[in-house]
Amino acid sequence: MANPYDSGEPPVALTVSELNRQARSLLESHFDFLWVEGEVSNFAAPSSGHWYFTLKDGQAQVRCAMFRNRNQRIRFSPENGDHIRLRCRVSLYEGRGEFQLIVEHMEQAGAGALQAAFEKLKARLLAEGLFNPERKRPLPAPVSQLGVITSPTGAAIHDILTVLQRRCPAIGVSILPVAVQGDGAAEEIVNAIENANRWQREGRIALDALIVGRGGGSLEDLWPFNEEIVARAIAASELPVVSAVGHEVDFTIADMAADHRAATPSAAAEMLSPDQRELQQRLQVLEASLVRLMRRKLADAQIRLDHLRARLKHPGAQLREQAQRLDDLEQRLILAQKNLLQRKRGELALLESRLRAQSPLPRIQRLQRENGLLCQRLESAMQQRIAHAGERLAHLAQMLDSLSPLATLARGYAIISDASGEVVSDADSVKAGDRVSARLANGKLALTVERTEPAE
Repeated sequence: MANPYDSGEPPVALTVSELNRQARSLLESHFDFLWVEGEVSNFAAPSSGHWYFTLKDGQAQVRCAMFRNRNQRIRFSPENGDHIRLRCRVSLYEGRGEFQLIVEHMEQAGAGALQAAFEKLKARLLAEGLFNPERKRPLPAPVSQLGVITSPTGAAIHDILTVLQRRCPAIGVSILPVAVQGDGAAEEIVNAIENANRWQREGRIALDALIVGRGGGSLEDLWPFNEEIVARAIAASELPVVSAVGHEVDFTIADMAADHRAATPSAAAEMLSPDQRELQQRLQVLEASLVRLMRRKLADAQIRLDHLRARLKHPGAQLREQAQRLDDLEQRLILAQKNLLQRKRGELALLESRLRAQSPLPRIQRLQRENGLLCQRLESAMQQRIAHAGERLAHLAQMLDSLSPLATLARGYAIISDASGEVVSDADSVKAGDRVSARLANGKLALTVERTEPAE
């Protein structure tokens, strides 16, 4: 019977490198980070700084590698026979085809109970909503006074003060000293947080935010910051709280309860302080912008001032114009009164004559005839008068045009007036530096006298 899987072609074979590469890919994609506990054996620390060892229990063993960038953060030196817990990922060393663990974090196995307590409290507070982002407050900006809850002799306070002095020395610091490890440390931290908030409410102190933290250490050293009372005190704080516990790899319950977490105390100080060099650069940019704006505003104001000065008339000229207008209105009023009085007198005389007449019809007929004759005479006289007036007007206009100063101005002459509006006819009436105006046929010129010369 023929083999159904036999296609007649030789099967495709993988190289050893390809096999190991695929096996490594499958392992790394299948397993996430996990915790493994066991005993250290065959520990080696070559000059490269990497750590290589075997992790074993009573039935099995596995090769482990912890590279230098990770093991530098470990606060103890593992030895053969130590019982440890590893946070690692599963991989395969392709060169030898060996299954191995790539270690990210290492701690002594005695911390296992504490880790379990940590995870239990974390899960309970998470379910309660204590870590919800919605309840966390933003950082104030700018910060003028900062409260620091930490050990007064530890490295954390030194790092915070150093960063603040470098970045923004103007920020005031109030240190609330507490124990950061050992019995009673959690209670001291809670009391410091509550005191800071109470003093803030009472006006005894003015703080913008709190830093709660310490330097790095083992899980046992950091345990006060994993206490429930500390987490609840941080969550209840009216002041924004920045948690800065340990190093970047350290993560505590306090970090999750705080409004903001900083990887280190130095990072917390940087988070809450502006860089004074950046502020100086920004101030210089704003100063330059302000100078440019002021110069532009002054230039615009000067242009408007020059324009208004050019439009401004002398008060004397305005008074003369108003006086002339008043005289014109007075003459028009007098003429209107005379015309009205004359018309009323004529109407009155007509009424009197009509009353004196006994028979209105003959008089009306006579008046009609007289009126017709008068209309003819009036029409003839008006035509003659209009013709005579037109001739006279044309003659007078011709004379006026020949005598008008405007005709003289049109030939290129000008009328010079001093600042008071008086006509200048004598060069000796002005001196160098005086302001005069020249009336042309079309427009005026504002002039300044440079010198005067006698007539030749």
